[in-house]
Amino acid sequence: MFATCRIIRSSIAIGLFALAASPSIAADFTMKIGFGTMNDIQHQWANWYKESLEARSNKRIEVQIFPRSQLGTVASQIEGMQLGTVEALTSPTDFYAGVDPRFGTFAIPVLFKDAKHAEKVVLDAEMNKEIQTLGADKGLQVVSVFPYAAAHYFGKQPIRKLDDFKGKKLRVNATAAERAKMRQFGASAVPMELSEVVPGLQQGVIDGTMSAAAVYVNLKFIDIGKVILQTNDTMIISVGTVSRAWLNKLPADLRQAVIEEGNKLSSRTAAQSHVIDEGARKRWQEAGGEFVMLSADEQKRMQQLLAGVGEEVTKAVPAVNAFYKKMLATSQKY
Repeated sequence: MFATCRIIRSSIAIGLFALAASPSIAADFTMKIGFGTMNDIQHQWANWYKESLEARSNKRIEVQIFPRSQLGTVASQIEGMQLGTVEALTSPTDFYAGVDPRFGTFAIPVLFKDAKHAEKVVLDAEMNKEIQTLGADKGLQVVSVFPYAAAHYFGKQPIRKLDDFKGKKLRVNATAAERAKMRQFGASAVPMELSEVVPGLQQGVIDGTMSAAAVYVNLKFIDIGKVILQTNDTMIISVGTVSRAWLNKLPADLRQAVIEEGNKLSSRTAAQSHVIDEGARKRWQEAGGEFVMLSADEQKRMQQLLAGVGEEVTKAVPAVNAFYKKMLATSQKY
């Protein structure tokens, strides 16, 4: 009898050990979220999305996060979403303009006054509803939209005034609005992936770039130069998008969860974007960096130079022009 009990106890122990040693049950679905930056508001969005979506799905969806373009360039990730090989991406709207040119509207200068004004515009109920339709016929589902930060200017040789732009080659995200703006400044626009910017500056391929404080801090631009010109002419707006090809594979309850949890993050991420931007500005200055502003006269001149860009770059395509006018009207409400 005692021998039998020992055998039973041994069998139970072996079974428990095997259970503990075995891998956890795999999720039903995997969502890979890619983006080109790290340790910024996009990274925070991805972390929050993972947390909320895994909780709501009871881990039927496993979310994996890939910063710093680990899944490829932003362009290749967008293509992957259209094919269903990449499930989600967060990126500035500029990069989606090749898929749906209305995405390029967000880069139009003097459209937003500052980050908080941009937040009100993109989260306006009617405007937000339309934003979520962008790229829908090209296999994309917008689930979140939020301000990243104001776009500032950085040059290997400091850019302190408007005339300092003349003759320079500045990296941009390839939208028509950015190219038109550089022409107005007397500079040349050079489309370039973020990962190529620091080498491009070091090798003289470009003279400067336009980006947010968090990018300058996280990629250590302080080793190249110390001056950032702040003009508040353009806001960087980011979106969180999901592959419709992947969404269509999900059961209805999970599909709803993916969209709703993404929608919930827009306002939360927008609010946190201001905190992260302020922190990045502080870190830049603590590292010995400087923020400079245009004089009042130069600021007025800049506004005049850029005032017609929106109509110029949208008038040829009625759908883009209509979207721009709706965003402009919404901007004027706040």
